Amino acid sequence: MSSNHKRLSMGGRIDREQPVEFTFDGRSLIGYRGDTLASALLANGVTLVGRSFKYHRPRGIFSAGAEEPNALVTLATADRRQPNLPATTLELQDGLVAESQNRWPSLAFDVQSVNGLLAPFLSAGFYYKTFMGPTHRAWMFYEHFIRKAAGLGRAGTDPDPDRYDISHAFADVAIIGGGPAGLSAARAAAAAGAQVALIEQDFLLGGQLLAEASDSAAAAWLRQAEAELDGFKTVALMKRTTAFGIYDGNVIGLVGQRDPANPRPAGEVLQTLTMLRARSIVFATGAIERPMVFSNNDQPGVMLASAARTYLNRFAVLPGKKIVVATSNDGAWRTAFDYAAGGAEVTVADLRAAPPAALAAEAARLGVVVRAATRIVDLNGGHAVRRATLNGPDGQSEAACDLVCVSGGWSPTVHLTSHLGVKPQYRDDIGGFVPGAFPADRFGAGSMMGTYSTTGAIEDGHRAGTAAASFCGKSAPVPAPSKLDLGESAVAPFREIPSLGRGKAFVDFQMDVTTGDIELAHREGYQSVEHLKRYTTLGMGTDQGKTSNFAALAAMAALRNATIPETGATTFRPPYTPVAIGALAGRAIGHHFKPISRTPMHDWHMANGAEMLEVGLWMRPYFYRQSGLDVNEAYVAEMQSVRQAAGLMDISTLGKIDVQGPDAAIFLDRIYANGFAKLPVGRARYGVMLRDDGIVFDDGTTTRLAENRFLMTTSTAKAADVLSRLEFLLDTAWSDLRVALTSVSDEWAAMSVAGPKSRAILSAAFSALDVSDAALAHMGLLESEWQGRALRILRLSYSGERAYEIYVGATAGEQLWSRLLEAGRPLDLKPYGVEALGALRVEKGHVAGPEIDGRTTLDDLGLGRMAGKRTGFVGDVLRRRPAFQAPDRQRLVGLECIEEGKRLRGGAILFLPGEMPYGHGRGRVTSVTFSPERGHYVGLALLAGDVGSEGSEVVAVYPMKAETVRARVVSPVFLDPQGERLHG
Repeated sequence: MSSNHKRLSMGGRIDREQPVEFTFDGRSLIGYRGDTLASALLANGVTLVGRSFKYHRPRGIFSAGAEEPNALVTLATADRRQPNLPATTLELQDGLVAESQNRWPSLAFDVQSVNGLLAPFLSAGFYYKTFMGPTHRAWMFYEHFIRKAAGLGRAGTDPDPDRYDISHAFADVAIIGGGPAGLSAARAAAAAGAQVALIEQDFLLGGQLLAEASDSAAAAWLRQAEAELDGFKTVALMKRTTAFGIYDGNVIGLVGQRDPANPRPAGEVLQTLTMLRARSIVFATGAIERPMVFSNNDQPGVMLASAARTYLNRFAVLPGKKIVVATSNDGAWRTAFDYAAGGAEVTVADLRAAPPAALAAEAARLGVVVRAATRIVDLNGGHAVRRATLNGPDGQSEAACDLVCVSGGWSPTVHLTSHLGVKPQYRDDIGGFVPGAFPADRFGAGSMMGTYSTTGAIEDGHRAGTAAASFCGKSAPVPAPSKLDLGESAVAPFREIPSLGRGKAFVDFQMDVTTGDIELAHREGYQSVEHLKRYTTLGMGTDQGKTSNFAALAAMAALRNATIPETGATTFRPPYTPVAIGALAGRAIGHHFKPISRTPMHDWHMANGAEMLEVGLWMRPYFYRQSGLDVNEAYVAEMQSVRQAAGLMDISTLGKIDVQGPDAAIFLDRIYANGFAKLPVGRARYGVMLRDDGIVFDDGTTTRLAENRFLMTTSTAKAADVLSRLEFLLDTAWSDLRVALTSVSDEWAAMSVAGPKSRAILSAAFSALDVSDAALAHMGLLESEWQGRALRILRLSYSGERAYEIYVGATAGEQLWSRLLEAGRPLDLKPYGVEALGALRVEKGHVAGPEIDGRTTLDDLGLGRMAGKRTGFVGDVLRRRPAFQAPDRQRLVGLECIEEGKRLRGGAILFLPGEMPYGHGRGRVTSVTFSPERGHYVGLALLAGDVGSEGSEVVAVYPMKAETVRARVVSPVFLDPQGERLHG
């Protein structure tokens, strides 16, 4: 196991008493509690951690936070894989197993690094230009290889064994960012009496204060601030929590990680997504340091100056001993001073001709070499940087180095503030974008507002926290903030001009976007920042261009001879950092994805051998094992039972809507293609609804219970959609109609008795009721009571047999079901499932979901006569479009298999005999069943009208099983076309 040979013996915020074992690419290493994976790798001398996206160039750790573009790893164990995780944000824990990404066969030797030699052919947009020929289908060939080469980490394919959860939280004041500004804001808001949530993505509070020495004044101030906040019962400290999005109503999307130091009991959640609703928000999200653009600036050993200082002072890691600090501002000098104090040889290359005298004096005291008016132009190295080329007043020179710290200024982190439309505004005095005007309930503080000194950030946070609490009506006296002056100087930014040598100068490290790509985009007309982003893929990686956006804008502005405000900024959208799909799903996976609904007879089905099937939100009997060993055997037996005696079906899942009001009949006349206004009380009618565009929406029966009251039934799958649609029409199109809609689907248990013996069974079950044809004709209604419960019996048929639908209160459903079975036992009554139900309706030629698929019209389904010459109903005008009347439009037909020993399959594509089985064919098979009545497979299909005459032959091709079957076009009604069975 390797030692921490780059770890300092003292200092830092790690616990040396708690070593942590982990592996990287199979190599066993050791770190300490308080490390990140990145800091532990650096401590062990690991500089090469990944390969770049396109060119597969070697990459090292570049930052110390969520902005990391290079050090993306996969956490992998036997049963889980989490790809594309920044090593800089992964808290080290025992047993952590990490792998580098985007390399083969190994990180040190990556075959695809040959892409660097092909760079002239792999410029921005190369795939749009290179892979378009020689034929129009060439892209389909190339795409497989391009997609295989693309991407970074590889996700797992096994079910995720981890648990996730979703919670909801509330606060008066939510403060995003736990740096000095955020801490000051939380203290002020809490003192004013507000309920405060302080959100920090790191596992420690402090922000940039963590880059200060652990025995410094900043560390003392931080300890005091944390102690004060711990003393408030109204403050929730949400560490290890990332705010990834801001949404309407001050809803903040948060993802919280578990503390790896705590034991993880079986079943404990890995991540929790919290929807935090706050009355006011304080943004204290800080700023991100900008890199510098020069040749080969992507080599391992190049690091942001603030990150280098963080690794030194927070993690006690000295990643280099010969250091070049390239900067255009004062901030990076503090990194140089700390490293010099730690024993490193340091050279500062400052772009400015005359850095502040105080900095130069301190450099001289510490032995730091200062090169003013000097820029870094190139690096030499491979898997680690070895030499830097500097260009100054005396010409070019080289400096040996093993670490290059860069700082091109700072960009306020305005991502979250932009999510609800607050446009960033450019400030010349800081050379960066800050949020525009906030609404009254949002506030900003600290460096994200352009206040880069610690003293100013603390004062900013105090003002913002006080104002946010006041907005919430909390105005208790607030003590003055405690002071902390780190001596930062506020100097006007120096605009860097990219310095180019012979190598590539990268702007976006993760997506391998270079200055050359930006110049190419400019030449080819992609000068808008949004076009630039999409043409070059700049800012489209997992880091969303956090370190690259500003440099790209500046480069395009220079090419356009425009200012940065004129060039504009890209639009920031959620999420701020990637969010695991598991966290978004929470517990809503598998059977918990949507609520499962069970009918009142569910327990009976389970106790009596039913194989259950998910149908929409419902669990329904698929078939009963008493009828056969598998579905194919059982459904045929259940069909025969219905045809020869009687069957009992649970139809409680049908949508049931109570329609009441003086204008109820008028309303139904408008939503159905066929009329309902003249329907007598006590009668039912089959109806079809259309969408506005003339396509069939749903079908079902509606029964007139009274003059102004109807019971509508809908298909199981469309119940919620139909209710929503009807409510929408009443609220918007016909608000003058006096109609009330109520869903009563859950109030009624419903069952259907179908078959030639069904009337005899009803007579036996309800001896006191007259169910004769005279009393209960076809499409008639009988209302009564059963054991003190309301009872409705409708004579309706879906199977083609005489049938009755029976409705009773849900709590009495199982009891009535059992009563019917008991009464029907001497008459061979048996329950049947949805497979048999579907087969029965196919034999009768009834359309259902496979035919009403959002593409068919009344005429397509042979139902045009229902509408007749009626007008004024929804969809009437557009259903008459010429395209819907075209002779070759697909229409409903029946098919019967004419090849012995073969079967039809739903989804098969139809062709004429002799046609090549290519493309979409002449139609498709929608529903199929074996017909005991016919002795072979039959099906419903939609077939082009100009070739679909009865008696003609078609070929049904099922590519998934390489099956080809001959079939004859027949009437879609395979059974009892005159309706004698259901009337008899």
